[in-house]
Amino acid sequence: MERFEGVVAGVRERVEPDSDERERLQQVARSLAERTEDAITNLPVEADVVQVGSTARGTWTSGDRDIDLFVRFPPELDRETLESYGLKIGHEVLPDGHEEFAEHPYVKGQFDGFDVDLVPCYRVESATNIQSAVDRTPFHTQYLEARLDDDLAREVLLFKQFLKGIGAYGSDLRTEGFSGYLSELLVLEYGSFRALLGAAADWHPPVRFDPEDHGTEKFSDPLVVIDPTDPERNVAAVLTPENFARVQHYARDLLDNPRESLFFPDSPNPLTPEAVDGRIADRGTAPVAIRFDAPDVVEDQLYPQLQKSLSGIADALSRRGFDVLRADLFADETAVLFFELSVSERPAIERHDGPPVHVRAHAAGFYEKYADDDSYGPFIENDRYVVERRREFTTATRFLESETVFDSALGVHVEQAMREGYEVLSGDEIGVLAAEFGRELARYFDPKP
Repeated sequence: MERFEGVVAGVRERVEPDSDERERLQQVARSLAERTEDAITNLPVEADVVQVGSTARGTWTSGDRDIDLFVRFPPELDRETLESYGLKIGHEVLPDGHEEFAEHPYVKGQFDGFDVDLVPCYRVESATNIQSAVDRTPFHTQYLEARLDDDLAREVLLFKQFLKGIGAYGSDLRTEGFSGYLSELLVLEYGSFRALLGAAADWHPPVRFDPEDHGTEKFSDPLVVIDPTDPERNVAAVLTPENFARVQHYARDLLDNPRESLFFPDSPNPLTPEAVDGRIADRGTAPVAIRFDAPDVVEDQLYPQLQKSLSGIADALSRRGFDVLRADLFADETAVLFFELSVSERPAIERHDGPPVHVRAHAAGFYEKYADDDSYGPFIENDRYVVERRREFTTATRFLESETVFDSALGVHVEQAMREGYEVLSGDEIGVLAAEFGRELARYFDPKP
């Protein structure tokens, strides 16, 4: 316990904002709120501005430069007008900002060295009456501000930094981890970072919390935390089983061997093309990859589509006998769907089992389909018809280069990008990916929990 507390004390010194940093953020937030209020007065509508998120609740880590402001409009305002007014205010407050899209558009930009999101929402009476998904966010801030004191806020900082260190922090659809709000609710539930770690080490899914005893039973995720402001929502809905298990693994690891390095991991050195070739030769596998220009969409659209495409093509490869050992995706200027195969080439024929002969209608149809083609058979093995038919693709690359690859389950923007042009890499060609994705390949070939 003494060693753990020593490590925690060292982490606190590194992640807690000092008084000057807090005052600086508060000054900028006040200035932004005033600018926003001035912009509101130019519109024929009553609205107000609230600060939300971790910087509003005092649970932000040193170095974070994010300020989230929500402009709340009357609930009777139609959606089109809300979006128009929200963007008008956003561009007036952040003249160099740009538009992004969540459920509706908002303005993101920089102000005095801080990253600012200025988001329109509806001023509804409760989170159960939301008209837009973002309407509930101010209620989250109100709920936690009333319950998180300074000591608990310091415990939240530790848990957030721990999650950042192990790569499980963030509810974006690239990370699919723990949101800031979820992190704060869990610390509030257990009372301290240490108690939360001890509990997480022994979690057995499904794990369920209902802070306000709403009694909602409909969720089946590994971790269920009923939103105290909205009984119809699981705050942990986006959390993947992998990130749930990752927190368990590293909770046990930190308790068994306390060390600051778990909170601040080093990024791996990028692999060179020669190093990639060496890893592949050592493993004796058959990697293939599809590379194309990354679709120009926001990350929360891009990564689910890439994941869907990765799974769809992996399934298509497996069904054709090219056993997928592991698969991964990388994205920057280009996007890569990477498959490490146990085999890259299959025989010219494949076995295909038909129905039992006694299932007359299906058996007759199967027999008639193959009786006069160039298959071997049909013949009977045990009580079934069997044929050995010509394989459509004897190599994985031939399949990936064919039009048939588009029969796989693909994300809509990924399919569009691939139809505009893609390349298939295999064997020693894989090394060229190191120029853009050397770090990602380093992580792939040296996997950690």
